[in-house]
Amino acid sequence: MNAEPFDVALDPTVLGDLQARLRNTRWPDVIGEDSWDYGVPQAWLRDMATYWAEEWRWQDAAQAMNTYRHYRASIDDIPIHFLHAPGTGPDPIPLVLTHGWPWTFWDYKDVIGPLSDPAAHGGNSEDAFHVVVPSLPGFGFSTPLTRAGVDVGKVAELWVRLMREVCGYGRFAAHGGDWGALVTAHLAHAHADDLLGAQLALAMIPGVDRSALGPDDYGEDETWMAQRNVEALQTITSHVSVHTTDPQTLAYATMDSPVGTAAWLWERRRNWSDCDGDVENAFSREHLCTTAALYWCTGAFTSAMRLYFEHFNKPWPLVHDRVPVMEAPTSLVVFPKDVVHLPRSVLAKYTNLQHYQVMPRGGHFGAAEEPALIVAQIREFFRPYRG
Repeated sequence: MNAEPFDVALDPTVLGDLQARLRNTRWPDVIGEDSWDYGVPQAWLRDMATYWAEEWRWQDAAQAMNTYRHYRASIDDIPIHFLHAPGTGPDPIPLVLTHGWPWTFWDYKDVIGPLSDPAAHGGNSEDAFHVVVPSLPGFGFSTPLTRAGVDVGKVAELWVRLMREVCGYGRFAAHGGDWGALVTAHLAHAHADDLLGAQLALAMIPGVDRSALGPDDYGEDETWMAQRNVEALQTITSHVSVHTTDPQTLAYATMDSPVGTAAWLWERRRNWSDCDGDVENAFSREHLCTTAALYWCTGAFTSAMRLYFEHFNKPWPLVHDRVPVMEAPTSLVVFPKDVVHLPRSVLAKYTNLQHYQVMPRGGHFGAAEEPALIVAQIREFFRPYRG
């Protein structure tokens, strides 16, 4: 199976349309206080939209992306874009990094170099990885997605074929956050023989009903997790409800309006990150605008939402009923401001848990918020599985 080299690019006509639409946004009225209590405040969003239209430069982002090798492959007639950074070291481990929503593959930008060429970034060359960062089907440059039914199980199957048939690797390592954590969990469940190990930056276990857990299921040193679950629930309810129920309806508005797309994405960036209420404490304006552009300019918002519909409207596609559910060696990296937490006892019961670490800081976008912490945890977990 062949992969074609690919230079990251956006259509200049679409970029021009983006600027025109940003400059001609039809803004809603502000009723009462212009604050985050009602959603994204207009004053902040207007300022961001002006920056996006007048100062942000796609050319700068594309130049940074194209310092790496990019490819596109068709697997089961599904287009898959992936970044490939071969490792520099004596025995690099193949590693697939899987992003989530509202992420893109570029949320891993600050971990690719340290993982693929550790010696050039102050590390040990013996910790090198062959780094593969795909865009999820229907996200970014893995478009257009023209078939329904692509769920977490299907993505995990695609990743096995990507790593083995397209990239030519044997057993490989996997890491992911958000949807990437679900995909990585399914790899550890359904494709354990293909993995060296699976590291999750979000606690998701195939088939385990989180809603059945109560405060008493958490240990004395885990009460903060139960509290954070309650706190975060109000920030995830609206998007999960819409994406799972009628994603096509929202798609008309977001496809037409880049500001609409950005508001929907950036609100989650603020609410789910460890930013003390100021999203720019966690992400640069440039990165926020690049993220929104990768959704709007590729037309990916519609197909990206469909993963919610395909996965959450049916039971998790389990392939066996053995315990542990995740049989591959498993690692959990816990960021305190993430939106979902599970007790360690549950993780130990249902996964082949070999590594567990609570981070001192960070939220839902761990690789983008705290790349050095992620790099250290990936190196530490997979070190025993070398050679």
